Amino acid sequence: MTLGEVFLESLSTGVITEQEIDWLATQQNRFNRDEEATALKLGRLLDSGVINLGCRIPSQLLRHKLVLNDWIEPLGRRRHHKPIAA
Repeated sequence: MTLGEVFLESLSTGVITEQEIDWLATQQNRFNRDEEATALKLGRLLDSGVINLGCRIPSQLLRHKLVLNDWIEPLGRRRHHKPIAA
C-alpha cells in the first residue's frame, strides 16, 4: 500500500477505511515532503466531509445485490401473486 493508492482510492470512493487511517498513522514518520502534503490534504478532505470513515463494499457484492433486487426478487413476487378476481 502506498499513500498515493490510499489517496486516490479514498478520493474516488469517498471512503477511507479504519485500516488505511491506522496505516497512515504508523507510516507518517517515513513520508517525504510531498507525501506529507498529500496526507494533510487527505485530512482536510476528511474534516470537510468529502471523504468519510467507513468500509467499501466489493463491486461483486453490489452486482449480486443488483441482480437479486432487479431480477430474482420480482420474479419470485410474481410467482406467488394471486390474480384479483373481478
